[in-house]
Amino acid sequence: MEAAVFILSLVDCCALIFLSVYFIITLSDLECDYINARACCSKLNKWVIPELIAQALPTVLMLVSMHWFVLLLNLPVAAWNIYRFVKVPMGNMGVYDPTEIHNRGQLKTHMKEAMIKLGFHLLCFFIYLYSMILALIND
Repeated sequence: MEAAVFILSLVDCCALIFLSVYFIITLSDLECDYINARACCSKLNKWVIPELIAQALPTVLMLVSMHWFVLLLNLPVAAWNIYRFVKVPMGNMGVYDPTEIHNRGQLKTHMKEAMIKLGFHLLCFFIYLYSMILALIND
């Protein structure tokens, strides 16, 4: 059971790493003017809810399986994603809004956030990998 939790978390983490890289590439394309703000934001907003679900999954799994350290590691990022999604102002296209991304200087903030998430998911990947191997050896 414990190995299955970490295998599922590892697969989920791989998807989140891929998604973080996709966000970084799309935001850097916007920064270099390869795509316009509306196209960039519509691409990124499609993936906000799947990212939210994918981040909540290992958090819930660690809560159910009582792995407290990993739960406390995942909880702030899951809470941040939920906070960002809930606090979208009325009238905005989504978390990523084309009118605000340049006007209010949010492009650098979104890029920094995507880089931090990539680092976090890479850290989690190695923690899940180590825990999975440990769980498989103990079984």
